[in-house]
Amino acid sequence: MYATIQKWGNSNGLRFPKALLDAIGLKENDRVELIQSADAITIKKASPTQHKTLEERLTAFYGKPIEQIDRIPSEEMEWGKAEGSEAW
Repeated sequence: MYATIQKWGNSNGLRFPKALLDAIGLKENDRVELIQSADAITIKKASPTQHKTLEERLTAFYGKPIEQIDRIPSEEMEWGKAEGSEAW
């Protein structure tokens, strides 16, 4: 099967026949993974993204368990007197 890359706005696009998409279970707005090799592009159906909890996100961000993450002080900070025409 052959297709032609065509201009699509400021980018280029490739249209896939419906029969091909149906055969692999893809539909409009499905996420796909593009894998580049030396002279080829492989298109795979993307794995569903799992929802991450806040704890999982913080652990990934800081690179250590949540129990080892230092807490940010919660007391109010004094920023000095108002300058200009700030409305408080």
